[in-house]
Amino acid sequence: MVSNGINGVNGHAPVQEMKYLEFKHLPHGATRKGRPALNKYSSTLTNNHDAPGAKAMLYAAGVPNEETMQDAPHIGIASVWWEGNPCNMHLLELAKTVKENVKKQGFLAWQYNTIGVSDGITMGSEGMRFSLQSREIIADSIETVTCAQHHDACIAIPGCDKNMPGVVMAMARFNRPAIMIYGGTIMASFSHILRKRINISTCYEAHGAWTYNTLQQPDDDGGDTSATKDEILTDIEQHACPGAGACGGMYTANTMAASIETLGLALPGSSSTPATSPSKMRECVRAAEAIKICMERNIRPRDIMTRASFENALVITMALGGSTNAVLHLLAMAAAAEVDLRIADFQRVSDRIPYIADLAPAGRYFMSDLYEIGGIPAVQKLLIAAGLLNGSLLTVTGKTLAQNVESWPSLSQGQTMIRPLDKPLKPSGHITILHGNIAPGGAVAKLTGKEGLTFTGQAMVFNKETELNAALNAGLIPHSPDLVIVVRYEGPAGGPGMPEQLKASAAIKGAGLKNIALITDGRYSGASHGFIVGHIVPEAAAGGPIALIKNADVITIDATRRVVEVHLSDAELAARRAAWVPPCRPVTRGALAKYAALVGDASHGAVTDMF
Repeated sequence: MVSNGINGVNGHAPVQEMKYLEFKHLPHGATRKGRPALNKYSSTLTNNHDAPGAKAMLYAAGVPNEETMQDAPHIGIASVWWEGNPCNMHLLELAKTVKENVKKQGFLAWQYNTIGVSDGITMGSEGMRFSLQSREIIADSIETVTCAQHHDACIAIPGCDKNMPGVVMAMARFNRPAIMIYGGTIMASFSHILRKRINISTCYEAHGAWTYNTLQQPDDDGGDTSATKDEILTDIEQHACPGAGACGGMYTANTMAASIETLGLALPGSSSTPATSPSKMRECVRAAEAIKICMERNIRPRDIMTRASFENALVITMALGGSTNAVLHLLAMAAAAEVDLRIADFQRVSDRIPYIADLAPAGRYFMSDLYEIGGIPAVQKLLIAAGLLNGSLLTVTGKTLAQNVESWPSLSQGQTMIRPLDKPLKPSGHITILHGNIAPGGAVAKLTGKEGLTFTGQAMVFNKETELNAALNAGLIPHSPDLVIVVRYEGPAGGPGMPEQLKASAAIKGAGLKNIALITDGRYSGASHGFIVGHIVPEAAAGGPIALIKNADVITIDATRRVVEVHLSDAELAARRAAWVPPCRPVTRGALAKYAALVGDASHGAVTDMF
């Protein structure tokens, strides 16, 4: 006998099943005045005189007449707009365009916002601890407004890293017609002092060179006209971000946008259209038309978020060399949609998909460059033709992925950005899932092959990222011997917040410290590159083996065997575990304390609603 989750069975406590709240709504196919009734959920409030108080409030909010009140569906326009971040500062205007065009469909459009955190601004500071948990707040916010206000559909407009998975997690929870419009990528910029194109990642790598006194102009002869290291860094700071849009390489924002477009929840080209391009505004117009199709045909997020479509999302991530954060976010999105996606699936797909995109951070090009040669649809078209992407899957246009890209141009002849499938940058994907006595629950490495496939060195242990940053700023990390820097107590609960460590990884890269590998129970930014391993599970705060490592222990990272291990016997590890004392929780009040109390491990997406 199975409990219904309310009443117990045979005197025992009930077994609570995991489920979302259900809402009264009109059945699909219901009609009013001979037309399809698309106000499936809002009719609960607007039908006849069932909820006069609600109708009074809605009239005050702008409903023009009784006919509109009775017939028009309610569409929530959710943007992650705020002024203090280039990724997000233009989203209000995009949302206004969406609203205008939704109203032209005869619908009611309600615009609202949720919060965002700038990874670029908070990187290396305590503010970064709020970044990953902002994904949960975004998901909670959009779920809350959509459900509480009985919206019939949602168009969400995210911009920065955690925004995209946050809005998609909400869509999977409420499962009503929904479309994501990516705010778009920033354009590449140029430093006349360095005589090269630059972007946000340049800032962090240049800071490492600045600290170790290696930052100079190219071909600099040291003459009187040479720019000082401070002048060079100031020039980079002033020009790295030329305007609106998310960080320009295949960093986390562009990775998630590309994977979600390939998943089928965004319009074709959304992920590669620059933020300031007129095409982005045209996408906002098309989204209004597409949401009507979704409502008429009852196409909902979970109809699109299938096991097969997540496989597609993994394929595009591997082909493009996407961020390791994709592992965390795709797992979380799948969990919200109740799709069985596991960390082992990333390794399986990585093994079969060639890495073909010469995109930053490891490559030469940016997303705005890819836009010029056909964008993500052109890459999808290539992969569909090769049988690597499943083109038969449904998308928010009402068409399949293959139908969406059929009329798009193929990749430009002679371009060098996307390599031929038979001449890839790497014959398999760049993401490697590692296990071993340091990470029995898994870890994630991003290895393009440029940094080699194995590394062995002595441990240099830091209990917080701030300790490593202080050592780097003081120039205390030596150029020899080979070192495996361990940064721990930075996991989802232990951090709390699992902060990205781009400041440290980029500084090491910029300083030319080629004798270094990095491992952590925290995260690395999509802009990070080098011999780095993150997402180590169990985390140190949970008593994971990473908590037991001491300075000078020998550690090996081996991508061929997919192992990260410390050269210690089981007996020695057991002895250290017996002596280990859990640290005090660093935060016990406020948002981060609630997050730390609820969050799961990184190998399951670090979600907060699986308790």
